[in-house]
Parts: sequence; structure tokens; C-alpha cells
Amino acid sequence: MLTFRKSLMILLSAALLIGINACSLSGKIKENKAPKMDTLVSVQWLSDHLNDTNLVVLDTTVIVKMNPNGGFSMVSGQQQFEKEHIPNAGFADLLGDLSATDTQMKFVMPSAEQFRLAIGELGIGNDSLVVLYDTVNQAWPERLWWMLRWAGHENVAILDGGMQAWKAETRPLSNKQPTYVKKSYTLHLKPEIIADQDEVLAAIKDEQVEIVDSLSSVHYSGQFSMYPRAGHIATAINLDSSKMIDESGKHISSEEMNVFYNKSHDKRIITYCGGGVAASLTAFELVKAGYNNVAVYMGSLQEWTASPDNPMAIVDD
Repeated sequence: MLTFRKSLMILLSAALLIGINACSLSGKIKENKAPKMDTLVSVQWLSDHLNDTNLVVLDTTVIVKMNPNGGFSMVSGQQQFEKEHIPNAGFADLLGDLSATDTQMKFVMPSAEQFRLAIGELGIGNDSLVVLYDTVNQAWPERLWWMLRWAGHENVAILDGGMQAWKAETRPLSNKQPTYVKKSYTLHLKPEIIADQDEVLAAIKDEQVEIVDSLSSVHYSGQFSMYPRAGHIATAINLDSSKMIDESGKHISSEEMNVFYNKSHDKRIITYCGGGVAASLTAFELVKAGYNNVAVYMGSLQEWTASPDNPMAIVDD
């Protein structure tokens, strides 16, 4: 009987130990499991995951300055970033190595190899979770979001409300300069989400493709222009991207976007603006709302209006 009791105790102890180890193993698996990324993440989500080892947070700020002559200039947000940023964040220079350097046009897509090297230098690997934000609630995070998707990176999201939302909740800030662990990124390019001038030209005569102007209605109509030729690309409709961010700096809901634009979700859509930045915001919102065949014409009006042969239209009063 004593032998039986001892055997029973040994079995019970072994079962308990196995159970503890199984729970521990289960806990470890849960702990290491990558959190699910959506197109947008909240301040709370970012705060909860800020110290995750595979998370890369990037400030994408570009500051737009108006000139006395009515024009504007772009300035990197690097200096502002050095003064304060979200803890553990790095800085993504959309005016620097994340744009082509062999052209006078602004924001031109870099080559695939240049982009691969640049994101690797920022610590982005194929298994990284990436969260993008800026300090001015413009379309800079969406521009990099779209470029990362072009590279084949799906685990990328935007902090809804950006730095404004982070500060509104009195979250901590840092001026510590980042140290990047360089990664080697393997590209899985999605060329179909970037449109070129030839595709846009063909789309003008193709009823199965919708061309979307992301600039203001005043610019779309031709009453005002920042480019050599006024108006919009022929047959394009107007979806003003500035209406896709509310007064608090947060994105409109998918339901609101589907009211704003309500057509077949399978239709091919090409967005454009002046240099592919606002167009990326419009494309982002369309994808978030369930449209699955969206491309950005990165050359946009700065390329299109340079050729007198490319058809433009204005809106008559």
C-alpha cells in the first residue's frame, strides 16, 4: 500500500510538474507571439508594445514652410525629432535616402535597392512590426506606409492621431538619439501598387479604371495651381485628401470613407496629387475601407504637367 501511495504521489507530482511546464511554455508562446497589426494603431496599443524587441517606430515628419512669394518649401523634421520624439523611435528621412537622389523632382521613388538598404539601416527586417507617425498630421506616414507595402512589408501601421494624440494623453517623450540595429531586408515587391505615367495615360480611356485627384477642389478645378499646367488629369474625379483627417488629427472611419467614395471595391483605382504624398493618404484610406486594387501614381502632377502632350482638364464655372 505504501508503495502504491508513493507511486501515486510520484505520478501526481509528475503530472503537476508537466502541467506547470506546459503552462509556462504556453505563456512563453503567447509572450513571443507578434501582436496583430492593423492599418491604424492607437496610442494605447503603441504604449503597450513600445518595448517589444521586433517593433520599429519611425517619425516621418516633413515640415512645409510657406515662402513670401506664395510658394512653399519642404524641410526635414530631423531637428525637431532631435528635440523630442516618442521613446525608442527613429527618424525616417523622406527628403533624404528614402527618395531618389538623381532627379530634381521631389519625393521621387528610390530604386528598389536604395529603398531596401535604407529601411535596413533603420532597423527594419522582414519580421519587424513598424509603426509610423509624424508631428503635423499630414500624409508623410502614409507615404512611407505605401512604400513599405510596395516592398512587400505587411506588418506596418500608422499611429492614429500621430504625435498630437500621443501628447494629448501626456505620454512620455524622449530626446535620446536612436541606435539602429542594421537589418538585411529581403524585398517581395508589389509593382502593381505603383502606377507610372503610361498606365495613367491608358487609364484615361479605360472605363474600368478610376483616376482620383487627391488635391483640393480649388486645385482640381484649375482656379489655383502649383504646377506648370492648371487643372486635373483628364477624366479624374476629386477626393480631397485633407477631408480624410479630422480636426483631432485622426483618420476618418472606413464607414465614412465608403460614404465619401462608394463604388465597386474591385475597381482599379489610381490616386495622384502633386508628388505622390497626399495621394498615398487617399490610397491608404481606400485600402482601409476595403478597396483592394489601388495604386499610387508617384510621379503625379510634377511629372504629368511637365509634358504638354499629357491631357489635362479644368472645371468651367
